[in-house]
Amino acid sequence: MQGSTSATGLRRTLAAVLAVVTTAGAAIAAEPGVSSTEIVIGNTITLQGGKNAYGTAAHAGMKLYFDALNAAGGVNGRRIVLRTLDDDNKTATAESNARKLVQEGAFILFGPVEGGPSTAVAKVASELKVPLFGPMAGPPGLRRPLQPMVFPVRAEHRDEFRALMGWGKSTGLKTVAFFHSDSEGGRVHAENVRLLAKELDMELSLTLPAKSELKDDDYEAMVRALLDRKPDMIFNHGSPGPYEKLIAKSKAAGSKTTFMGVNSGSSQIVKNLGPLSQGMVFAQVVPSPWERKREIAREYQDAMRLAKLEGDFSYGSLEGYMTAKALALALKAAGRELSRASLVRTLESTSFDLGGVKMRHAPTEHEGSRFVDLSMVARDGRFIH
Repeated sequence: MQGSTSATGLRRTLAAVLAVVTTAGAAIAAEPGVSSTEIVIGNTITLQGGKNAYGTAAHAGMKLYFDALNAAGGVNGRRIVLRTLDDDNKTATAESNARKLVQEGAFILFGPVEGGPSTAVAKVASELKVPLFGPMAGPPGLRRPLQPMVFPVRAEHRDEFRALMGWGKSTGLKTVAFFHSDSEGGRVHAENVRLLAKELDMELSLTLPAKSELKDDDYEAMVRALLDRKPDMIFNHGSPGPYEKLIAKSKAAGSKTTFMGVNSGSSQIVKNLGPLSQGMVFAQVVPSPWERKREIAREYQDAMRLAKLEGDFSYGSLEGYMTAKALALALKAAGRELSRASLVRTLESTSFDLGGVKMRHAPTEHEGSRFVDLSMVARDGRFIH
């Protein structure tokens, strides 16, 4: 009897030791940024102290979604904690922010805007083997060559270029001009436009590379080139401020070229150009935030109204909201035993419907969404899709 009691005691002691060891092992193996109650998301984004309208709106959209998600219980019982740093649209700051966020325990990196900062964050993600989810920018380098740790949601600029040129061709426009940053990325975009022109049986007749700081002489040279070559249409790669000035100066000089644009800065361009923007066509990577044609737009509008923000509908806040929803769906699908590896496996094996906008990634291609819609500026400055 005594031996039996001793054996029972020994078994209990061993079980207790095993439980302690198992618990300690689990704690050691626990993924950074993941606890039993929270998932910490590291977000470096271009806010510029509130002066960057798109970044500020996108951040508000992210927060809107995550706040509602947390109020409903979070993801698989964990609330989302969004830690945000402002990169001030500076590549070096974005890289430093990303490293700091990971060092301080972020599970993943999330949602930068603008091409330079997004590319810098992608570099950190690749180096540190930490997933970057939902960069809200269209540089081709975020997708090609494949970056195993980078998972875009929005369509890339190439898809926007194709939509704009396809619309131009359908309305009888044949020759194309392209305004782009004078950088490696800008030159890659120009080559993509050239290839698209060949594909669509159009002609890229003029490229206008823009330095980081343009002077009056630079604008005058570009306007002269437009007046001389007379392209049927022109569109841009980012740089909304300089592009807006080029449009105003070209129209003042009598240019008849049809001006179009990508989503970046479209609202800013229309607001600042006023009547000069009437009739412009823009590519958009999210549905209309003002219409209710798609489920994601209806869901977003209802959430905005519930938060008493219906006066702030915008492309930026809808993109932030949609990107946050995409992340939440991926985290939920990855399950309760969450790790960076399990999230990557889930993303590469699962497609998601965000509400009329589909997103997919594969082991050999991190595509995200290819959704592009076209909008035209009406007389009153509204975007009509």
